[in-house]
Amino acid sequence: MQHIVLIACCKRKQDHRCPASQLYQGDLFKKSLAYAQTLGPDAVYILSAKHGLVSLDDLLVPYEQTLNRMPVKERRDWAQRVLDQLRKVCDLDKDRFTILASSRYREGLIPAMLNVKVPMVGLGIGKQLGWLKKRLNGSK
Repeated sequence: MQHIVLIACCKRKQDHRCPASQLYQGDLFKKSLAYAQTLGPDAVYILSAKHGLVSLDDLLVPYEQTLNRMPVKERRDWAQRVLDQLRKVCDLDKDRFTILASSRYREGLIPAMLNVKVPMVGLGIGKQLGWLKKRLNGSK
């Protein structure tokens, strides 16, 4: 059984092509990535509104797209594409997932996963940042 961590992309990006792990510049993204890595997962992937499932080392150019303004049908199509991408790299029934992403990014994914944890569910961005900062500083 693998442990997979999924984190959301963000609006603030570098202005040039680079690995996905370096493209996104938002504080929440950076802290989520740092926290994800402390969990010792088998893999960390980024949920990109444009590209779907992205590996940390995938080379990407900056883009402007978000699920937050996307109509419901497009979000459903996006989630189906991500699930199809996930099925190529993991087992949705057997693997364990931790999702560090807003409800828009996880709503179409969670029903297809049997073992999923969303540690910051219900927290606004400020509280998510505080939650992550506490864990990154070693306190629970």
